[in-house]
Amino acid sequence: MADTKREIERKYESDESGLPDLTGVAGVATVVDKGVAELDAVYYDTPDERLAASAITLRRRTGGDDAGWHLKFPVSAGVRDEIHAPLSGTLPRSLARLVRSRVRDAELVPLVRLRSSRDVRDLLDADGALLAEVSVDSVRAERLTGGGRDAQWSEIEVELADGGDPAFLDKVEKKLRKAGVQPSAAPSKLARALRETASGGEASGPPPERPGRPVTTADHVIAYLRAQRDAIVALDPAVRRDLPDSVHGMRVATRRLRSTFRSYAKVLDRAVTDPVGAELKWLAEELGAGRDQEVLSERLTAALDELPRPLLAGPVRTRLRTWSHSRRSGSRRRVTAVLDGERYLALLGALDSLIADPPLRKAAGAAPEKVLTRTVEREVGRVSRLVRTALDVPPGTERDLALHEARKKAKRARYAAETAVGPDGAKGAFADRVRDMKALQTLLGEHQDSVMARQSLHEVAAQAHAAGESSFTYGVLYGREERRAAETEAALPQAYERYCAPR
Repeated sequence: MADTKREIERKYESDESGLPDLTGVAGVATVVDKGVAELDAVYYDTPDERLAASAITLRRRTGGDDAGWHLKFPVSAGVRDEIHAPLSGTLPRSLARLVRSRVRDAELVPLVRLRSSRDVRDLLDADGALLAEVSVDSVRAERLTGGGRDAQWSEIEVELADGGDPAFLDKVEKKLRKAGVQPSAAPSKLARALRETASGGEASGPPPERPGRPVTTADHVIAYLRAQRDAIVALDPAVRRDLPDSVHGMRVATRRLRSTFRSYAKVLDRAVTDPVGAELKWLAEELGAGRDQEVLSERLTAALDELPRPLLAGPVRTRLRTWSHSRRSGSRRRVTAVLDGERYLALLGALDSLIADPPLRKAAGAAPEKVLTRTVEREVGRVSRLVRTALDVPPGTERDLALHEARKKAKRARYAAETAVGPDGAKGAFADRVRDMKALQTLLGEHQDSVMARQSLHEVAAQAHAAGESSFTYGVLYGREERRAAETEAALPQAYERYCAPR
């Protein structure tokens, strides 16, 4: 079983003088010498260093009090999530799965060996609670592939105690800087080892894709596709770990890719993109098996929490939980199985190939302003026509379906505008369209959520009635959802005039 902890630390250059006196750091009452630990770690990666390119580290370490396998994912500067698995001779399957989207079918090989003598100090407060662990590490690095060199250095590492205030690290850093200690130029030991042990002319990791500032229409489109491909790959471990919003984020990336294929069909040949789009649709459907139910359950639970107690009749909360769990049963296992499958890997490979060698059409080489403007305004025009049609239909199922279709087209128009904005996020008419379509999409989404909530309430009420329970509360909730939908529909004409006006 793998355990996860949030690691917040800072690294500093060290010389022969060792660790400065830290007794004067604000909040520190005692500095305790914990002795020297001998650590021996072997870092694994693909031969072309795919993990290192994403600032991910995978190691097997002996020595110290946390021997075992460690997999670290970057969160932000100086912050990583460390996933620990017990020491074993081979890479645990639980960790192998978490790097699969990056490793694919490549082999993980021992890349670098780091042996460190770690001289540790604990910084304690007046109550004896740990504030941070400070160590001076004497590191010897050995390249295990390609005839690389050896290297050695010393560094100071300050790791915040679990649950500690990150601001405490600023106090420690202030003390260290006063003593002449400077932050390390390398974000991790592995990054420094790869750089300093590389043989002459050897690259450390694959060259990063650098699309640069978009110049042609194709540059805009490919940069957007690349960003969504990267999002799927990066979110893969989070989805497997069931982290909040990870499934939603991956689904959005699949939608953005499919939408871009369709909106920019004059730029990319749909004979090539359509099969990839079909596979993206499959992935989105698999990811949505539990996510839609989760969102719906959260909405109904929140609505229930808003009701006065006299309006709660019968075991409503228990009934809702039972209904939700029965519909979500096995969804997480199913998603994990999908991500473990060959079909998913093939889709990632197809995206890589499409981005590396895009099937460009004539419009791809054109100056972007004209093509992008025409594409975005065409998509906005589709949204406008659908909203007008829906508003001409009396309230009911037909209008609900028309508004749902308008919502989907509003997403497509938004994504087309995001593509036109470009990776530098430049402001202007395209950015305004992104904002407009996002606002309209949110309004239409609220309406669709109400439609789905009413359908679900009808289903749950029928189950409650069949079990001899009161269905009164479900009727109250149904009525409230009807009112919310009506309020949304009443706001649509003004929103339509504002967000779909010609630019």
